[in-house]
Amino acid sequence: MDQDETWAAQEQARVADAAPGLLERLAERNREYEARFGYIFIVCATGKSAGEMLGMLESRLRNDSGTELRIAANEQQKITRLRLAKLLDGKQEPVS
Repeated sequence: MDQDETWAAQEQARVADAAPGLLERLAERNREYEARFGYIFIVCATGKSAGEMLGMLESRLRNDSGTELRIAANEQQKITRLRLAKLLDGKQEPVS
């Protein structure tokens, strides 16, 4: 598993603990989202439960394409910032 996969698993850890029925609904809505917008549902998942993710996903399914693209880009930006911070934190030299 590479670093991005490790971070993604950590960011989505709370979702993995959800009840099977909730995970099934989340997967179904994810398929609906991708069919509607042409790309996967993206959200900064850090600290969010499966229920929170499902609520966000269902809400965003009501957006028009332009609005959703702006929201998805903003979510990607949040993820990138978090991952860059993690990367930099791991490579910083100690202050003497």
